[in-house]
Amino acid sequence: MTAFYESIRIFYCCCLVLSSILCRGQDIVAKSNPLSINRTDSIVKAIVTNMNAFAITGVSVAVFDHGSIVWADGFGFANKSGAAKVDTATLFQAASISKPLAAAAALRLAEDNRLLLDADINTQLTSWKLPDNKFTVTEKVTPRRILSHTAGLTVHGFAGYEPGSKLPNLQQILDGERSSNSKPVRVTFIPGSKEMYSGGGYTILQLLMTEISGRDFSTFMKETILDKAGMDQSSFDLRLSPQKDLLAARGYHNNGKMVKGGYHLYPELAAAGLWTTASDLSRFMLDISASYNGNPGILQQATAINMLTKVPGGSGLGFGVDGVGESFRFMHSGGNEGFSCYAVCYAVSGSGVVIMTNNDNSNDFMREVIRVVAGVYQWPNK
Repeated sequence: MTAFYESIRIFYCCCLVLSSILCRGQDIVAKSNPLSINRTDSIVKAIVTNMNAFAITGVSVAVFDHGSIVWADGFGFANKSGAAKVDTATLFQAASISKPLAAAAALRLAEDNRLLLDADINTQLTSWKLPDNKFTVTEKVTPRRILSHTAGLTVHGFAGYEPGSKLPNLQQILDGERSSNSKPVRVTFIPGSKEMYSGGGYTILQLLMTEISGRDFSTFMKETILDKAGMDQSSFDLRLSPQKDLLAARGYHNNGKMVKGGYHLYPELAAAGLWTTASDLSRFMLDISASYNGNPGILQQATAINMLTKVPGGSGLGFGVDGVGESFRFMHSGGNEGFSCYAVCYAVSGSGVVIMTNNDNSNDFMREVIRVVAGVYQWPNK
């Protein structure tokens, strides 16, 4: 997996609050406003033009404004070999955008005092322990530091496994055993001293949450996050059901070739395992915004504010955050083998956008589409 956390956060600093946009997709239809139709048409034109320019196979976009999804649509192919087209029900791998959902689940456990955000992770784990070393003598790896990528942990991202492969368990992944295709997750600098992106840290957190909840991670996430956010089409299942597999996009490399097997499997579910739609992911972003503003949501308001507050030397808990006032926003990007995506929400207004593609690296494409939308709707830039 290629994680874009830092580069995309800077890359999209110009991508700010969306104004009202007409939905011409399946979520909302509002064809009575000619101005909205013209604006939407220019966005569609930008999407189609830039898909051709950057050889994008398929894309799903959802826009939300003041707490509601106002426009969603799909373009291109979910599977070129089967000529299956993308629509608003097409499932994409969210890649690293899995992390904010895992972070929200960890914070829910913290609200119930079942997970201790600032306690040594080794005092909470039972089936596996993170080896101590010279960097952990005085400072410890804690869930809060894992969530903010300031725990000093290794393994930036994961490559995934081809369908049909024998998959390692979490302990084998964390120790980098031969059955896994990643290095051991270990502490490489003093926890709390600086930020370094670590999918490995979120895999430790995944193990902790399964131990605390007594549930497999997919079931735990469905009950704790997906159901509560109304993400009915989404799943953290490691292997998709036949029904969901029919809706799943196949990933493509930049040379146009499909990823072998169609897509990779990621037992590192908290770091990279979410299958979702642009609309469902928008619902999660809106839920966090609602919680932040003191409205009913997955998290208590104080927890949501904590989640979207930068820790010293780092970012928020599960999200990158930027801007001030009306421009204050939270965001995350993601990239798995054959998939890349981006989500941003403006915390106060509950406005933003989710873009999901089934191509390896769609940064330039997403930048151009957002640039056009920003110009059309005159986003603030502070």
